[in-house]
Amino acid sequence: METPDNATVPVAAAQEPTGIAAQDWETASAEPQYRAAVVDLLGALAYGELAAFERLAEDAKLAPTLADKAALAKMAAAEFGHFDRLNDRLRAIDAEPTEAMEPFAKALDDFHRQTAPSDWLEGLVKAYVGDSIASDFYREVAARLDTDTRALVLAVLDDTGHGNFAVEKVRAAIEAEPRVGGRLALWARRLMGEALSQAQRVVADRDALSTMLVGGVADGFDLAEVGRMFSRITEAHTKRMAALGLAA
Repeated sequence: METPDNATVPVAAAQEPTGIAAQDWETASAEPQYRAAVVDLLGALAYGELAAFERLAEDAKLAPTLADKAALAKMAAAEFGHFDRLNDRLRAIDAEPTEAMEPFAKALDDFHRQTAPSDWLEGLVKAYVGDSIASDFYREVAARLDTDTRALVLAVLDDTGHGNFAVEKVRAAIEAEPRVGGRLALWARRLMGEALSQAQRVVADRDALSTMLVGGVADGFDLAEVGRMFSRITEAHTKRMAALGLAA
């Protein structure tokens, strides 16, 4: 999962960490609900990385050149490396990785099934838009996590290079055939809606994650801030669309 270099990452207002955000894992995990929320979060991230690996491997089959195929294969390998790190962390905190991922598999699988790209360019836009929205969301949540978990989450959100790769290829395609831009803009708007809907459904189904987002065990969130968070994510999406040469 990634946030492209040429996009602005939405973040909550900078402030000195307090509460759980100022604690390490050993201290913070003494609260059972917080521990459950972190296991959920890491499970969701792990399955997202596994799905990203699978999707990039599939996208490589649509690549028009051998160089493009090799580039996507390298990015897929990086995603699997992130998946491994999350698996290792789940085991280290005495959580079974498969059990932690299972609650999120259907929602992510449904999203990918409902947004299957029809060609190479749609695949690039999907990875760029979908992964970036997810990364923005996790970065927002990371600001409220304990120091150890926050460091891991931010590390696995490191850019694999797919963002800039997608921008380069999509802009070149639009320059060569301008009418492609309209189709891809509609596709990206659909992806944005589907991604946000799936994220909201997943959070609503998991009590610990819901509590983390609206205040409970996580320090600093309230309902108004959740609204502002999604506004920041939407604003960042608009900027990424401009980077692609598409209208949001």
